[in-house]
Amino acid sequence: MGSKETRILIVDDDAEFADGLAEHVEQLGYDASVAYDGQTGLDNFHKGDFRLVLTDLQMPGMDGMALLHAIKKQDSRSVVVVITGHGTIERAVQAIRHGAYDFITKPVKFDELDIVVERALEKYSLVHQLGFFRGLTLAVLVSIPVWLILGIILASKVF
Repeated sequence: MGSKETRILIVDDDAEFADGLAEHVEQLGYDASVAYDGQTGLDNFHKGDFRLVLTDLQMPGMDGMALLHAIKKQDSRSVVVVITGHGTIERAVQAIRHGAYDFITKPVKFDELDIVVERALEKYSLVHQLGFFRGLTLAVLVSIPVWLILGIILASKVF
């Protein structure tokens, strides 16, 4: 089961599908927000702290691929899953190459979606933990020479 602090953004121009998907995601225990076009989805992404974005590929105006690019440009560690009713192997490969975590075709099988959502959120968590540990490692590496120099200075003053 999910956590209500985990926010998932759903972007799809089919309002009925998007609302149904949001309802399902909320039943899993997550907080779902819905946008019915790519630009609104991007605006919501800028304002919110979303751990996962589920987006349709074909939408009027800003499509899912453009939304994927814009989100990845803002935060390369963000996790985006592309959902489409017009799925082809070529489109799936293209989406993955451009940074999508996964590619799901419509009609969506909720048991498969649940697995993808769980794994995508695990990836989000791991990527952000890795960033924390990289920062911690850098801090340790920078502080060691400082402590060595300080030790040398103090040792030279004592003796």
